[in-house]
Amino acid sequence: MTPGYRLTANAPLRDRNTFGVQASAPWLVEVDDASALAEVMALPQVAESESLVIGGGSNLLFAGDAPGAVIAMATHGLRVLSDDGEQARVRADAGVAWHPLVMWTLEQGLCGLENLALIPGTAGASPIQNIGAYGTEVGEFIAVVEALDRHAGAMVRLDRDACAFAYRDSVFKHQADRYLVTAVEFVLPRTPHLRLDYAGIREELGAMGISAPTAREVAEAVIRIRRRKLPDPAVVGNAGSFFKNPIVSQAQADALLVDYPTLPVFRGDAPHNRKLSAAWMIEACGWKGHRDGDAGVSAAHALVLVNHGQATGAALLGLARRIAESVHARFGVGIEPEPKIIGARW
Repeated sequence: MTPGYRLTANAPLRDRNTFGVQASAPWLVEVDDASALAEVMALPQVAESESLVIGGGSNLLFAGDAPGAVIAMATHGLRVLSDDGEQARVRADAGVAWHPLVMWTLEQGLCGLENLALIPGTAGASPIQNIGAYGTEVGEFIAVVEALDRHAGAMVRLDRDACAFAYRDSVFKHQADRYLVTAVEFVLPRTPHLRLDYAGIREELGAMGISAPTAREVAEAVIRIRRRKLPDPAVVGNAGSFFKNPIVSQAQADALLVDYPTLPVFRGDAPHNRKLSAAWMIEACGWKGHRDGDAGVSAAHALVLVNHGQATGAALLGLARRIAESVHARFGVGIEPEPKIIGARW
């Protein structure tokens, strides 16, 4: 073992993706110390291949083997950098598991991340997709993302504007071969500004007998909803919501509402845009609960593709493509996957 990282040849990846599909990598590099990254990137096993950085594997679909070395950040530092009594700055290393991070911030009396409870993955992966749920996106609370700029060969610190956060999007997603996230710094308030008007949170709190919730109680409500709606990857392989909610023009949304008045429509990323419910359209096309062998769609949530045991990534991708084609044929709307697809093109 080399200080700062561990190198494994012909590494199986089934336990490193939440879909649980069989895949392998010629080399796996587990990085325990971010200061070793310069040495890691100079390794011939990494430098001479198309490397892939993974976190918890919850936003990946291996439709084939990894083409080159796989780098896994195994750094786990978590601490408060500063606290003025109104808000605190928290630093999380890339390998910190996301849900425990959320719960830890709540235990410190810090708010903001409660609606993002129980999302799988790691802190380092959170800014890449700008993870979001129940009316909250993580980019709202990120102050700085620290990363290795592989083009420049140096560590950089990108502020929120430089991260170019958008709906399930960021500069890290658009320049996936450039930045390797090593840590994320969040600014979190101590006074809660709770977001309760999304996807049944108020109703869940009511069922819990809570009328004036704390941030921790909102997190518990979100956890209850997610556990009821989404399958546990430890039981049934999945990557959570597989498709992004499509954003269309207001005119297109209005036209769809004429024919489909119950289609859920939300505010988009601009005044003239609207976000449509991909789950509603997929369910309307009859896919909820569908199964082709071990590749299927969750019976509890139409956005979730599942591996019932031995599905290949290629089979799951094929199913996803057929779902997207049927939605486009019926509604004239394109839907795109959230997970990064390895070994094939969408």
